[in-house]
Amino acid sequence: MRANKGDHLVRHGRVVGEHDRVVEVVEVLGQDGNPPFRVRSENGHESIMSPGPDCVVDHREDAQRGGTPL
Repeated sequence: MRANKGDHLVRHGRVVGEHDRVVEVVEVLGQDGNPPFRVRSENGHESIMSPGPDCVVDHREDAQRGGTPL
């Protein structure tokens, strides 16, 4: 999984009724865009994240071209 600063990581809910969580990548700590990532949630909390198989990257340029809104 590769991401750039400004991309969004979407973690899908794992159980019925759990909503997807969306965080913004504020820093890429791995080499060549690989994890871990420093991320910021909607409430401003920052943490280090190594995404699992339940996460997808919503690339910044896709959103700017009219991709799926978050």
